[in-house]
Amino acid sequence: MPKVTFIESNGTAHNVDARTGRSLMEAARENNVPGIDADCGGACACSTCHVYVDDAWIGHLPEKDMMEEDMLEFAWKPDPNRSRLACQVNVSDALYGLVVHMPERQ
Repeated sequence: MPKVTFIESNGTAHNVDARTGRSLMEAARENNVPGIDADCGGACACSTCHVYVDDAWIGHLPEKDMMEEDMLEFAWKPDPNRSRLACQVNVSDALYGLVVHMPERQ
């Protein structure tokens, strides 16, 4: 089971087990990571699971699709290179050790 680290804006790290085939958003919710609101439940209809992918991992994730790009426009302080919606990133064994940073607010 891949390990993923969610880092809050205050520096608090949450190292969680993430089940393959599930989204990062689901991994955060299943492990009670604060700061991932996921108001739409993973339908890519809000931006309340916004995360910043750690620089070391940017090239390891699949590209954003147009729907995710559009929804990120509503995120708080989106970064064109690092911002992702956690509901749109599926966990795989290749993401073992992934680190994402959470914004101050959603």
